[in-house]
Amino acid sequence: MSSEEFAVLWYKLSKEYKIYMEQQLAPHLTEGQFNVLDYLQSQDTQLKPSDLLEHLATTPAAVTTLLDRMEKNGLIERQRDQQDRRIVWIHLTDKGIGECERGSNIREQFLQQCLNRISSHNQQLFIYLLGKVSNG
Repeated sequence: MSSEEFAVLWYKLSKEYKIYMEQQLAPHLTEGQFNVLDYLQSQDTQLKPSDLLEHLATTPAAVTTLLDRMEKNGLIERQRDQQDRRIVWIHLTDKGIGECERGSNIREQFLQQCLNRISSHNQQLFIYLLGKVSNG
């Protein structure tokens, strides 16, 4: 398989994933918002908006806009640091936690549908090889 074939298949799967997630998460959540909720929940520490820049691969303005919408929809809260008022911390709300769980279940359904297209042995091999490619 050539790198071009890989690129076409990767694009197709990525597009399929994005469409599925957007349809299943709607109308309360977007895929981008789910990514933020999932990232916030996976971290062992508090995060500032600037901590999301690398994870989301976007601009500070885009992160601010995204967080504004999420706060308006009750998914997150922003709180000023008690010692340094210039610092703003992002916290998940109960609604945000619930939506994150819902999004995780939707993602799991999609991934299981994809992986169930191949045998258990090939699933393990695929995950192993994908790990090699992504960590290389």
